[in-house]
Amino acid sequence: MSVFMPWSDEFVLGIASIDAQHRWLVEATNRLYEQVESQNPDPKVVGEVLEGLVDYTMNHFILEEELFHRFDYPETPEHKQEHDRFTHQAMHLLLNFEGGDPVSEDALEFLKAWLIHHILRVDKAYVPFLKARGVV
Repeated sequence: MSVFMPWSDEFVLGIASIDAQHRWLVEATNRLYEQVESQNPDPKVVGEVLEGLVDYTMNHFILEEELFHRFDYPETPEHKQEHDRFTHQAMHLLLNFEGGDPVSEDALEFLKAWLIHHILRVDKAYVPFLKARGVV
């Protein structure tokens, strides 16, 4: 089976803690895809991966937002809004799954598209700001 969302050097921001978290999120998205696309997806594993994605994403957002506040990043409100929208959508996906709905290919594509957009566009925008303040 091909990798749903291959890791790319394009995703590397040069801030070690954030890069490690992004890599984990990509790998978790791939684990979810493998389960959903398998002949016999294990609902317990799908649920665990979804819960892990939601929890880990929220912790990732907290780390980013702490850095923004520490260094007074001027785009914090807009970036936090994007975090809040994604958290809401991810929780909705998890709650629907827990309510008996399967994880759809559309949901997987949403996760993939959101991660790519968020890392390559939204997160890359703060890199020069944070690096200028010594964050690596």
